[in-house]
Amino acid sequence: MFKSAVNVLAKSDILKLYTKGFVPSEDFRIGLEYERIPIDKSSYVTVDYWGDKGVCTLLKRFAYLNGWDHILDQDNIIGLAKGHDTITLEPGAQIEISAKPEKTIFELKEKIDQIDTQLKDISDEMNITLLEYGISPFSTFKNIHLIPKRRYKIMANYLWGILSDVMMRETAGIQCCIDFKSEEDAMRKFKLANKLTPFITAMFANSPIRGGVDTGYKSFRALSWLNTDNDRCGFAGKISEEFSFEDYIDCILKTPMIYIEKDGINHEIHGDLTFEEYMNSGYEGHYASIEDYELQANLCFPEVRLRNFIEIRNHDCVYGDLKYALLAIYKGIFYEKNAMYECEELLKSLQYKDYSELRYNVPKQGLSAKVKKGKVLDYAKDIINIAEKSLKDAQTGEAAFLNSIKEYTMKGISPADVILKKWNTSWKKDLGKIVNYINSYS
Repeated sequence: MFKSAVNVLAKSDILKLYTKGFVPSEDFRIGLEYERIPIDKSSYVTVDYWGDKGVCTLLKRFAYLNGWDHILDQDNIIGLAKGHDTITLEPGAQIEISAKPEKTIFELKEKIDQIDTQLKDISDEMNITLLEYGISPFSTFKNIHLIPKRRYKIMANYLWGILSDVMMRETAGIQCCIDFKSEEDAMRKFKLANKLTPFITAMFANSPIRGGVDTGYKSFRALSWLNTDNDRCGFAGKISEEFSFEDYIDCILKTPMIYIEKDGINHEIHGDLTFEEYMNSGYEGHYASIEDYELQANLCFPEVRLRNFIEIRNHDCVYGDLKYALLAIYKGIFYEKNAMYECEELLKSLQYKDYSELRYNVPKQGLSAKVKKGKVLDYAKDIINIAEKSLKDAQTGEAAFLNSIKEYTMKGISPADVILKKWNTSWKKDLGKIVNYINSYS
C-alpha cells in the first residue's frame, strides 16, 4: 500500500503529454530551433562563456537592450526569454534561437531575422560572429569549456560515446517542429520523418572542416551523433508500420537514466536503472513523477523526437536562407496528404536495415551514398520536387524558399561539397575564407 500511495505515475499520465498536442489541421504551425557557434572574428577560436568578451556578456547586453528576461541555473545566465521565444546556450556556448511556431515560413523568417539583426549589432561590437556552420571550424572540445549549467556537467560525465564531447561542445544544428491532429497523424508523420532524415541530412551537410582540417566527412556533426550514446540516440523504435504513442513511450521507459532532479537537487543515477524500473520501484526513496518522465524524454536524443509536436533533429546548421528551405521541405510534405503519400511511395521499397546503413554512410558520403540500386541524390531530388509541387498548389508563396537548396541538390552537391572544393583549391585551406564565405550569406 505504501508503494501505491507514492508511486502514482502511470503510463496513462504520460500519454496525456502527447495527446494534448492534437490541433486541427487548419491550425498547424511550423517551428524552428537554430543553433550557431560563436567565433572570434580574428582568431576563429570558439568564444568562451566567461569574460568581458564572452557569450554571457553578449546575452546580458542583448537582454538589457531588447527587453528579454534572464533564464538562470542557480545564479548563472544560461539563456533569455521573451514571450514564447527563447535564446538558450548549448553545452559549448553555442547560441540557439527557439522561435514560437508560426503559420507561415514568412512569419517565422521575419521574427528570426529581427532577432539575428539585434544579436549581430552586439556581437559585431564584441568581435564575435555567430557562425552558420555545423561544427567548430577551429577549436575542438579540449579547448571549449562547458557553460555553467548543472545538467551539462552531468551529461558530459555520463555520455559514453567516443565523440560525445564533440557533439556537446563543438556542433550546431537546426531542428524543425511540426504539428499533428491525432495519434494516427502523429505516428504517420513520425515514421516518415525518420525515413526522410538521412536524405535531408545529406542535402544540408555543412560540417566537413573541423579543427582546421578536412575530416573526410561531409557532416562530421552527424558522425558525432553516431558516437554519442547508442542507448538514447538513433531511431526511436523500428519505425515499423505498427507504431504508437505507447510504443514511443516504451522506448523512453527502457532507456537507462542519467539523473533525476528533486527539490532543486540533482541525483545522479549513472545508468544503473531504466525509467521503467524507476516507475516500478523508485530510487533511494524517490518515486517517479511526470516531471521526471519529461526530463528522461529530454535526455533521449533520437533522430526524431516526439513531444506534443514532432521535432526533427538531425540537420547541420546551414547559412542564409537554407534554413528556411529546410522548413519548406517539411511543410510541403507533412501538411499536405498527397505529398505525404508520394513520399511514402518513394521510400516504400526501403527496409529498416537500409535506413540504418544510411545513417552510417551519409555522414561521410553525403548525396553520393548508395541506397538499393541508386544514390541518396536520386531520392533527394524527388523529395524536393514533391515538396515544391505541394507548396505551389497551396499558393502561399513559400515554394520560393526551396530555391536556395535547389541550387545545390539539383546540381548533385551539398553545402559541404562546395566548401570542400574551395578549401582544397582557391581557399588554400584558409579558415578565414570559410568564415567569410558563410558570413556572406548572412
